[in-house]
Amino acid sequence: MKQLLFILMLSPILTFAQGGMSQITAALNSGDMETLGTYFDESLELSILEEEGIYNKAQALQKVKRFLGQNTVSSFTEVHQGASRSSDSQYVIGNMKTSGGTYRVYLYLTNRNGKMIIQEFRFDSE
Repeated sequence: MKQLLFILMLSPILTFAQGGMSQITAALNSGDMETLGTYFDESLELSILEEEGIYNKAQALQKVKRFLGQNTVSSFTEVHQGASRSSDSQYVIGNMKTSGGTYRVYLYLTNRNGKMIIQEFRFDSE
């Protein structure tokens, strides 16, 4: 009974988080950086191949746009998704096919006030 009650209490949170996650993966799949940028934290860790650092939201969005402007997205396929035990953070690993090749994409997100926020974003060579 306690487990059922726990699941019923947790399900609205997970459903909302999944909704944000599906919008994030849809934005990655279409290369829609404007939508994706709305999920960026005010400051996030960004790694694009060999270049990495901590950037504010506007700088990070500009760098991702520049990279994807040179590597037009044809598809994003989620390979793995998981969550921390506390359900406050999640991660997504996927493959992004672009005009410049395939990249492994890593996202680390946290739930802030009911919205999934990207805190870490990585592009690695496949």
